[in-house]
Amino acid sequence: MTSIVIWTVVVLAGLGLLLSLLLFFVAKKFKVEEDPRIDEIEKVMPGANCGGCGYAGCRAFADTAVKAPNLDNHYCPVGGNEVMKKVAAILGYEIKEKAPQVAVVRCNGTCENRPRTNEYDGIASCKVKAALYSGDTACPFGCLGCGDCVQACAFGALPMDPVTGLPVVDETKCTACGACTKACPKGIIELRNKGPRGMRVFVSCVNKDKGGIARKACSAACIGCGKCAKVCAHEAITVENNLAYIDFTKCKLCKKCVAECPTGAIHAVNFPVLPKKEVNNE
Repeated sequence: MTSIVIWTVVVLAGLGLLLSLLLFFVAKKFKVEEDPRIDEIEKVMPGANCGGCGYAGCRAFADTAVKAPNLDNHYCPVGGNEVMKKVAAILGYEIKEKAPQVAVVRCNGTCENRPRTNEYDGIASCKVKAALYSGDTACPFGCLGCGDCVQACAFGALPMDPVTGLPVVDETKCTACGACTKACPKGIIELRNKGPRGMRVFVSCVNKDKGGIARKACSAACIGCGKCAKVCAHEAITVENNLAYIDFTKCKLCKKCVAECPTGAIHAVNFPVLPKKEVNNE
């Protein structure tokens, strides 16, 4: 009986050793050498792993960048141009600098501008709410106010304003990773160029209903009148499906459209406030 146990142990030990040697040689034969530049690139990345670059994280970005013939399809929005310069230096590539971007909330449907028509008592999720019905206001295009975008932002750059009921972008924290744009089921958040000194002009509305219907739903809605497009000397504004849109690559920040908009749907951000001229009544 004792000899049977001993032989069983010996056989199992020998079999284990044989399999170990077999696995060792197989691993040695099929070993894939990893490019050391992947580690170098990962070290200069911000480590946010936010997916804003379009890849599953900083490591995946580094791996695909090493295998790519150039960096045309690679850009880290969190690290920006400075990080991309370091990546390019490691790979011996050249890059074209990109204008910094920021998330913009294209909805001005505040509680005051867009009164509620019903009360939603379901799960606090914009995705769920959008799947159930058009929303608790008369505008079927605007912000649903549940804050899916806030939860998606890994940088704390998108709090909800309790007064307006809308998300507010903190430009100092926004990295333009695009997580909020993907999280919004209504598509009201857009990435736009920050503009010189942070100045930019955009239509804060996505309502595609005809003017009268849009205005009835929200007092600050774009009504598709086209007045803004007529005064734009740079052909930066188009009106399609009853909605105006400003191309930030063409906009020269003249703000003529802002003054022309009858509903205040066009917003000018971060422009200096000019002092009012004193009136001489003498």
